[in-house]
Amino acid sequence: MATSNNSMVPNKTIDSSNPIYLHPYDHPGMIPVSNFFDGTSFGAWKRAMMIALSAKNKLCIINNNVTMPVNETHLAFWQRCNDMVISWILNTLTHDIRNSVLYAETAQILWNDLTSHYGQSNGAKIYQLQKNFCQITQGSCDIATYFAQMKSNWDELNAINTIPSCTCGVAHSFAKRDEDQMLIQFLVGLNPSYGVIIS
Repeated sequence: MATSNNSMVPNKTIDSSNPIYLHPYDHPGMIPVSNFFDGTSFGAWKRAMMIALSAKNKLCIINNNVTMPVNETHLAFWQRCNDMVISWILNTLTHDIRNSVLYAETAQILWNDLTSHYGQSNGAKIYQLQKNFCQITQGSCDIATYFAQMKSNWDELNAINTIPSCTCGVAHSFAKRDEDQMLIQFLVGLNPSYGVIIS
């Protein structure tokens, strides 16, 4: 009596808490973030992708905390997971950028390639963000909308200009200085009707 090929395959499962586990609803066509990366605002796109991958328990795939296993059983699971993360990242890139990283063998290599090309501290980007601070004013916006515009610029600038950690307390002084600068920039852009509060 002939046996089914399926009966010859051992039951290979992986625990759902394992980072290389793929949920049945995970598929290569998923777009994990709403903003596509077109070569600008890398910091915002990177942050959104990291949040999405963390929510899927896949952040460790791009930061090399889960390396390619030598166990043949788990290797197939890892390869599928790696390919899935690659497809999710590719789905959020514009055509030209996607083509430039399409042949990366692992999600970590793809991620590092994007970071090295677009994540560098960029003088032109810092200039543009500083220029934005001078141009953003409250105008007809309410306070919350105006604050959101300013905060978006602050966050992007902070992502580019990170303060190295230290034990001497200097980083805290720099952070305090930056907070004071942000407050002043915010107050400068408020409508004249807030003059009394500003003073």
